[in-house]
Amino acid sequence: MACGENPKRVFGKRNPPELPVSRMGVAAAFRQMFEQAARDQAALKLWKCNPKGIAPNGFTDLLRWQFSGQKQKWPEEFQSPFSAAKPKVRPAPETITVTFIGHASFLFQTGGLNILIDPVWSERTSPVSFAGPKRVNAPGIVFEDLPPIDIVIVTHNHYDHMDMATLKKLAATHNPLIITPLGNDVIINNAIPTARLVAMDWGQSHLLAPVTIHCEPCHHWSARDSSDRRHALWAAFVIESAAGKVYHIGDTGFHSGINYKAAKEKHGVFKVATLPIGAYEPRWFMQGQHQNPDEAVEGFQLLGAELALGHHWGTVQLTDEAVETPRNALHAALDRAGIDRARFVALQAGQVVQAAGNLA
Repeated sequence: MACGENPKRVFGKRNPPELPVSRMGVAAAFRQMFEQAARDQAALKLWKCNPKGIAPNGFTDLLRWQFSGQKQKWPEEFQSPFSAAKPKVRPAPETITVTFIGHASFLFQTGGLNILIDPVWSERTSPVSFAGPKRVNAPGIVFEDLPPIDIVIVTHNHYDHMDMATLKKLAATHNPLIITPLGNDVIINNAIPTARLVAMDWGQSHLLAPVTIHCEPCHHWSARDSSDRRHALWAAFVIESAAGKVYHIGDTGFHSGINYKAAKEKHGVFKVATLPIGAYEPRWFMQGQHQNPDEAVEGFQLLGAELALGHHWGTVQLTDEAVETPRNALHAALDRAGIDRARFVALQAGQVVQAAGNLA
């Protein structure tokens, strides 16, 4: 389907009407549901393509890539030098503590809240448990050592970011508020009817005092299977507290730096930026969805963040490059740009970074 054409939407189970049908009447209940569907459909017109961007490659290109024979072999194990972290229950609210779980999974602790992003504890990032990309190192936090989780952010619905088995376990043990871009709430609600959900569009904000979560654009796409391609939104997120702002992208193509520039213009100074640096080869196939380390460094410069933390590398093999190539390429890009390597770190599971906040 070409960019700009209206997408189809397979509506799953919707959240129930705000009032019981017995109190608001059947006609009013259906009207409310149809009005919500209309709002969703209007928003979806923007989701089929990234504004001024490119659409993901099709099935023929996928086959061409898969049969190219360029995929580098990863080791069965690529252990982190860091032991599994044991986070504090509530670190000082005036700091930003970042614990890397692996791939694109993080624990952020700031403003007195514990926030997980794209939590994946499953062995494979796949629709089935017996096949698909398999992790080569253990999660950087043992699940039972998690502090009480207040918020879970799910950036989009690809299996290496939306792990339903982990979300179900979190809902049962922590009952967090799950924040996710529009359309993904339907997927999660279908699997976890009791989940507490907030669905956000680009440009919207949600306050859970004293932290505000902002939903912002990135250049990517979405799908759980072949029938729902780009039926749900994808997003970057800004976590804002008195300690400062964190800019997080789960996945993105560089997109000429458009979204980096917009984030800087809107939000100003970022204390920390967590940016993807891996799963980028071959470029002819991946450039619209995954930036490479050179582009990540350029994005870091455009943001003007004090510190960048690289992720989306070294945990599961999704693309052609060797396991350590993204980190090596990041170091080379930083050296060419004259940036101290300590300002942009390629994280490994269990690594903990603390940024001093803005409070005196």
